Amino acid sequence: MKIENLILHLHGKISSMIHRFGTEDLVELLHEFPAVAIIGPRQVGKTTLAKLLAGQIQKELVYVDLENPRDELKLQDPVLFFEANEDKCVVLDEIQRKKELFPILRAMIDKNRQPARFILLGSASPELIRDSSESLAGRIYYKELTPFHLSELDDQLDMNQLFLRGGFPNSLMAKSDKSSFRWRESFVQTYVERDLPLLGLPLQPSEARRVLRMLANLNGQLLNYASLAKSLGVTAPTVKKYIYFLEQAFLVELLEPFTENSTKRISKSPKIYLRDTGIANYMLGIVSYNDLLAHPKVGDLWESFVLQQLAAVLPADVERCFYRTHNGAEIDFILQFPNNEKIGIEVKWSSAPKLTSGTYTAMQDMKIKKLFVVSPTDESFYLKHNIQVVNIKEMIKVVLKKIY
Repeated sequence: MKIENLILHLHGKISSMIHRFGTEDLVELLHEFPAVAIIGPRQVGKTTLAKLLAGQIQKELVYVDLENPRDELKLQDPVLFFEANEDKCVVLDEIQRKKELFPILRAMIDKNRQPARFILLGSASPELIRDSSESLAGRIYYKELTPFHLSELDDQLDMNQLFLRGGFPNSLMAKSDKSSFRWRESFVQTYVERDLPLLGLPLQPSEARRVLRMLANLNGQLLNYASLAKSLGVTAPTVKKYIYFLEQAFLVELLEPFTENSTKRISKSPKIYLRDTGIANYMLGIVSYNDLLAHPKVGDLWESFVLQQLAAVLPADVERCFYRTHNGAEIDFILQFPNNEKIGIEVKWSSAPKLTSGTYTAMQDMKIKKLFVVSPTDESFYLKHNIQVVNIKEMIKVVLKKIY
């Protein structure tokens, strides 16, 4: 289906019509926990999902937007409000703006500990909303909602559009690439330049944009704090603080290197990725798919895209890292499953990918029995008996089969 026709069909209701990955888990959690927090960046579909969940838990929903002054008035006496809605499911949106509510929520839950009393929606991680983890320990379960990914979209959209525009619903479903680009411009301005400072990011708006642009250029590369600090004119600890905030706000991800039990000279620096290729493409000035194909960073962006498609379906007990030695042995991603099985993943922006000797050396070092090479190809084929070239959809199927 063409994007223009899909837009008309969905008419702004894409989030409610596409089945979100992990919805069944959330319903199960709401039957177990008094409070469930759905966390993720702004505009990712948390509110829509919460309203859909209410229909599956047989409770009336009371929605409170903590950014709406009128809704804020309802909580002038929060104890009275919560007691009046004791038999309902209260949704508190943008909970990071009212951290003083957490001790009150704890008291309400302890007074009447029944499932699905509260759904909390937040645009920051539990670590950034410190009061929640301290006040609601044992009473709340956190679940992250990512932007749309391939496992949710099936064949409704061309993968190239997801690669270009990213997975935020309003960006992905925009009527044109230019409209999508403008939406991401507005998103960065609102989220990075306004919301993050409110959460404690010690950066002026122009500096926050500059940091994000530099990280977009470093996407998929080893993160050198000292070098980045020098470019920004600050200290390395200050840069680490910036990265921490961006990571906890779901904008960047640090992929740690494999280091344990090795006598090799292994890189100890993490690799950094922007978590949505649409945001990365915006920061790099990439408007169209042809712009993306011609960009010198397309290979790194593809690596970032593959990582995030996999990360969106991986449970917490599957460890992911990368392997790189100072002698050139390297594997882009290594997934280690709970049964200690490891698979290696190389990412190549080529329909006829070739591996270097460093990949084979890394396989020997890590005792990798099976390596997958993810490339933008329609066909799967073997380079060797234990090395298979696959597209990203096939790679996701392989991972899901191992998990379930």
